[in-house]
Amino acid sequence: MLKEPNVTLQLALEHGLTEEEFNLICEKLGRTPNFTELGIFSVMWSEHCSYKNSIALLKTLPRSGGKLLVGAGEENAGLVDIGDGMAVAFKIESHNHPSAVEPYQGAATGVGGIMRDIFTMGARPIASLNSLRFGSLEDARTRFLVDGVVRGIGDYGNSFGVPTVGGEVYFDECYQGNPLVNAMSVGIVKTDKVASATSYGAGNPVMIVGSSTGRDGIHGATFASEEISEKSEAKRPSVQVGDPFTEKLLLEATLEIIKENLIVGIQDMGAAGISCSTTEMSAKGKSGMRIDLSKVPLREDGMSAYEIMLSESQERMLVVVRRGNENRVKEIFEKWDLHCEIIGEVINEQKIYIDYNGERKAEVNPYDLVLGGGAPVYQRETSKPEYLKTTRAFNKEELPKSEDLSKTFLEVFSSPNIVSKRWVYEQYDSMVRTNTVVGPGSDAAVVYIKGTNKALAMKTDCNSRYVYLNPKEGAKIAVAESARNIVCSGGVPLGITNCLNFGNPYKPEIYWQFKNAIEGMGEACRAFNTPVTGGNVSFYNESPEAAVYPTPVIGMVGLIENLKHITTSYFKDVNDLIFVLGDDYEEIGGSEYLKVIHNQVAGDAPKIDLEIEKELHKTLLHMIKKGWIKSAHDISEGGIVSALAECAILNPENKLGASVIIPVKSDLEFSMFSESQSRVIITISKNHRFRFEMFLKKQRINCRFLGLVGGKSLKINSEVEIPLEELEEIYFNRLSRIMGN
Repeated sequence: MLKEPNVTLQLALEHGLTEEEFNLICEKLGRTPNFTELGIFSVMWSEHCSYKNSIALLKTLPRSGGKLLVGAGEENAGLVDIGDGMAVAFKIESHNHPSAVEPYQGAATGVGGIMRDIFTMGARPIASLNSLRFGSLEDARTRFLVDGVVRGIGDYGNSFGVPTVGGEVYFDECYQGNPLVNAMSVGIVKTDKVASATSYGAGNPVMIVGSSTGRDGIHGATFASEEISEKSEAKRPSVQVGDPFTEKLLLEATLEIIKENLIVGIQDMGAAGISCSTTEMSAKGKSGMRIDLSKVPLREDGMSAYEIMLSESQERMLVVVRRGNENRVKEIFEKWDLHCEIIGEVINEQKIYIDYNGERKAEVNPYDLVLGGGAPVYQRETSKPEYLKTTRAFNKEELPKSEDLSKTFLEVFSSPNIVSKRWVYEQYDSMVRTNTVVGPGSDAAVVYIKGTNKALAMKTDCNSRYVYLNPKEGAKIAVAESARNIVCSGGVPLGITNCLNFGNPYKPEIYWQFKNAIEGMGEACRAFNTPVTGGNVSFYNESPEAAVYPTPVIGMVGLIENLKHITTSYFKDVNDLIFVLGDDYEEIGGSEYLKVIHNQVAGDAPKIDLEIEKELHKTLLHMIKKGWIKSAHDISEGGIVSALAECAILNPENKLGASVIIPVKSDLEFSMFSESQSRVIITISKNHRFRFEMFLKKQRINCRFLGLVGGKSLKINSEVEIPLEELEEIYFNRLSRIMGN
């Protein structure tokens, strides 16, 4: 075993700490930390674990309200009441940096980690979603990353046995060197069987359960707290290796010990491994622990205390058992063929004592290490980005006009950001466990809650171009569009989880983006009564060229109280009436049209009136519950023409065209591709028209008749007519052709 080096300021700097932070550690300890203690502080005070540059702003988000049971920062995942003695647990997290250097394992372990956050709550995972961002598909390395990430997500989720039911995939040059891989998991738990990530009760044994510990993932948390560079490739050891079959066993064993009420608390060993779980559980329970690392099952010889404490080997948990139940817990884990070893005990002292082979290796106060405790908290400098002067100077009237609107439409509709991601989601098992009612490719996924007449609608969403052009309004739109997709599916939005992907927070322009995005998100969540249940901040998403667009991904869950209210986006029957709810303002700032046709990301984000958006949700849900609405599809990327095309071709059994006259404010081209918010395309049968229109006369939401469902083409005004076969070929096959399949 190697001799541990003496700790110096230089060594602390190499661990990602600042001089100020190193001095603070010395002050808290009353001495210079030893090597193991330095490692513990470095991972626990990394951005990934401590949220030191974001927590002050995150606390301004709404963390209560609605049907929230467990809010942000309280447990491993958020929890919302769904009635009948049940709750939904959900959370989203990033695995961006690992996926950039090792896409398959980076993505796979991202899925595994978020699943553990759900089942340590006592919840059984019922669905998985994701949000993925890559560079240009013209680049060979991007295609390599896409292939690896998709296979990693698919292989882990499919083997683990939880359906991947939804998500989003976007491509933009800003993600070329730094892809974003955000994984979300949703689970169901009985409200009287919820577990906590806490530790208390002197003498209660502390157990490590699951897989053995190796050197994989050491300093994964600090790796996630720095910019991607050419040196990142050398940090492959910071990428963990996942085993979904072991995780499946761990799930069953964990739910069994929670159901039998054998434990005080349980926490996943994710970022920072044993360092994180021992300190966070102790701090939450206002207690301490004595830990003997020589009891930890290892899979590699010669591991040091430093390596064991910082290892991020997957499929492991820390469990505090109620004294007297040790044998029963061991019996359960042995039945599932998993390690289960007592490595310490709880003490009535706010200290963590770490011993290894009879030698004291660390002695720290858990409160000093954790988020909301003694970890440093910063408010960084902000300055409005210079690029906004250029983007805001954009004048759409100066754009050259299209000579062929049909050709322009097909170019926009062919964008990898609009076409079907079937090539991606067909690699995922979306139907395992037989709960999936509406799967990938819809406005929102819908999953049946067995034993009830209810379902959950779920969605991930963010248009990062909008956030780049206007962080506050763009973040509002991300929340609003997620909620709109839930409502279009027949659900009532319950709450959000977020994954906040930004560049380096020490750069004032980046922090200005972050601060404004938080303000917009908070405003929207308060408007919709969708509290923030938790999530993840991922800073340092930068390559040597530039930062990614600010990308605050929203994961939202909604409740459908009656299965007959489930609504899908595609046309149903010939001669159904097509309407559009909401107003168009010919807004093309940040639009897919502007990027594809004119190669510009400019202008302002579309405006969003949260009161109008709320009124739209209320109106739409009322009409769905009345049984008037046959289909509902929100208008987003690509404008109303792309949305109409999707309505025509998404029906798996019967593709139905339409002949429509879209309203034009001043310019047909802009009206076709405008991405104005708070708009939904709906269809109704003719026999509901009178009641439908009488009801809408009393509402604040404008409604315009567009035309009729029917035929084998999509006709737009007198300018565009495209056969459905051509639209299908583009929509369903373009991505697979690009990927070479």
